Amino acid sequence: MREVFASTVQEVMADDPRVAVVIAEISRDAFRPSPRVVNVGIREQLMVGVGSGLALTGMRPVVHSYAPFLVERPYEQIKLDFGHQDVGGVFVSIGGSYDDPVWGRTHQSPGDVALFDSMPGWRVQVPGHPDEVEPMVRAALAADDRRYLRLSLRQNENAFPVVEGFTAVRRGSGGVVVAVGPMLDPVLAATADLDVTVLYATTIRPFDGAGLRAAVAASRADVLLVEPYLEGTSAHLASEALSDVPHRLRSLGVRRDAELRAYGTADDHDAAHDLDVLGIAAAARRLFTHPVAA
Repeated sequence: MREVFASTVQEVMADDPRVAVVIAEISRDAFRPSPRVVNVGIREQLMVGVGSGLALTGMRPVVHSYAPFLVERPYEQIKLDFGHQDVGGVFVSIGGSYDDPVWGRTHQSPGDVALFDSMPGWRVQVPGHPDEVEPMVRAALAADDRRYLRLSLRQNENAFPVVEGFTAVRRGSGGVVVAVGPMLDPVLAATADLDVTVLYATTIRPFDGAGLRAAVAASRADVLLVEPYLEGTSAHLASEALSDVPHRLRSLGVRRDAELRAYGTADDHDAAHDLDVLGIAAAARRLFTHPVAA
């Protein structure tokens, strides 16, 4: 995904003089030398400030690093320099929740989407396949809003068209599963023997409340939300969309009650957070096959 992102940005830069890239050492070899590729060194707060300054001059900045260095460390600068000043930009992360755990907790950021959720006006996209990255990047560079693209080393077998809301990958009558980005393949495998609707989301903000309501109207009002970041990040939006519909909601994601101190592999982390096929299948069976209390 990172390779597609970098090549797409450079193709657009050749024709669009507004586009500039700001990095802090990470991915410095992914971009060809250019006056519009600015490497500020290991200074993530400055990286965001420079991006905001470019936006204030009418440029379209692309700010890029590992998720914890892009979102958590310079959170105040994002909040003030972009949000409070109401300027646009494209933030693109790699690393995700625990994509590359060999580097330890410093390179992990399961709370990134939740942090963007605390600031108004951000569009959040989570591709599940490299082929979904190019159209996202091109659309983001052509716009003037604030966007966060969360790239991953994990990917689904197949790509889907990038749309505004949810894509129904499977239809069923026994409940609804929302799979975000690279969680689609594990969800499909985990629910293969269940009569449920599976919705695929690459654009998670704005949240497709209307799409969820429509799916629930055609199925049982039980919803399993499977996200590759902090558990329950989108639960409040799902509940809001179904506020007048009696429903049950179960959220899977990076657990809030566990601080894993053994680095392990990404698969180890999936298993610990019940985000592998076995964990998702167990949660789905409990939700969709357990009778609703009278």
